[in-house]
Amino acid sequence: MSVVMLKDRAAAFEAIDGVEEGGFRDAVLRGLALPHKMIPSRFFYDERGSALFEDITRLEAYYPTRSEMAIFEGHGADIAAHLPETRALVEFGSGSSLKIRAMLKAMPQLTHYAPIDISGEMLTREAQALSADFPDLEVVPIHADFMSPVELPKELREIGKLAFFPGSTIGNLEPYEALEFLARVRDTVGTGGHLLIGVDRKKDTETLVRAYDDPEGVTAAFNLNLLARANRELEADFDLSGFAHEARYNADRGRIEMHLKSLKEQAVSIGACRFDFTEGETIHTENSYKYAPDEFRLLARAARFEPVATWTDANERFAVYLLQSEG
Repeated sequence: MSVVMLKDRAAAFEAIDGVEEGGFRDAVLRGLALPHKMIPSRFFYDERGSALFEDITRLEAYYPTRSEMAIFEGHGADIAAHLPETRALVEFGSGSSLKIRAMLKAMPQLTHYAPIDISGEMLTREAQALSADFPDLEVVPIHADFMSPVELPKELREIGKLAFFPGSTIGNLEPYEALEFLARVRDTVGTGGHLLIGVDRKKDTETLVRAYDDPEGVTAAFNLNLLARANRELEADFDLSGFAHEARYNADRGRIEMHLKSLKEQAVSIGACRFDFTEGETIHTENSYKYAPDEFRLLARAARFEPVATWTDANERFAVYLLQSEG
């Protein structure tokens, strides 16, 4: 990024007064004030967005969830065999409990499960369901944004921990953010602790784009819900019919990009703030980086995690890595 762009960002941020830092309103106002408009993808997951994402995971075109589940179901016993001393599982961005159930069944030695999620409604619902289905497991839900430091309850600090980060969510982070996140996870699990992480692999462009622009239009609804959420929660006046979902693969950067493209020249108001859009201008809402095996192992080692084992689905589209913290 150029110095000019950094100055532009700083000026845009300084132009927004009286905004609570870190929340949805803050992110939208600051992001739309940038020269290249953006809203962070973590704000997709209100109750409606979380439900739409669960619909996405069941689509034929969206292979990551299906591929990752095949790994957990087919290799759960092998994964567990690498972790005989683990007693607590900490899941970052827990969402639905589909994948964690496979791991909890494969690891009966676990005494504690701590799901961390930004969606309070889903977190509470899934924690209650898991408590009922695994009565010998202490379920300790933590309502938090996993992109910030998270303090674990006292009872989890002195026992062997496995961090769980499925779904290739690591791909939604810029590489420097991914490195910072992995470093925080390393601090959470402590020396000798582990991380089990799902990572989407690089593959042909047609398969990638179809996964993020499905024929049924569910991903489009998921993306547009970000604007609907702003209308609901921030009293914004986005015209949803004036924006369209767009997914593209940036081969140079190895990532899928999701955008909301303005279909006309228009203005949007959020309180006293006004944002002008030209026709064709976009709001960048998500990146999903894809990693070749050597690329991801290099990233893990940079965060002082040593790769222990790797499992893939039958088509080798997706990988699950077990990493151990070097402290």
